[in-house]
Amino acid sequence: MTPHDLLAAAPCLAIVSLTLGYLAVCVVDPFGRCRTCHGTGRKRSPFSRAGRECRRCAGTGLRLRVGRHAINHIKDEYQAAKR
Repeated sequence: MTPHDLLAAAPCLAIVSLTLGYLAVCVVDPFGRCRTCHGTGRKRSPFSRAGRECRRCAGTGLRLRVGRHAINHIKDEYQAAKR
């Protein structure tokens, strides 16, 4: 393998390693902070200091990561194919 081939393969290897790293994070820690309430579980009112429970996360402050949605979908499809 020449140095030119290694340079050509470097971006692909970087993308693959980043994807596998993200999927590993999704397996270990499937929940991330809610983007709407920033992990507080409360959404502030635009006109006053009063707040209400965040509708997106139902007040937990957590959301399921996109990668975990993909993992769950693949796992469900695999289970359905085995039946």
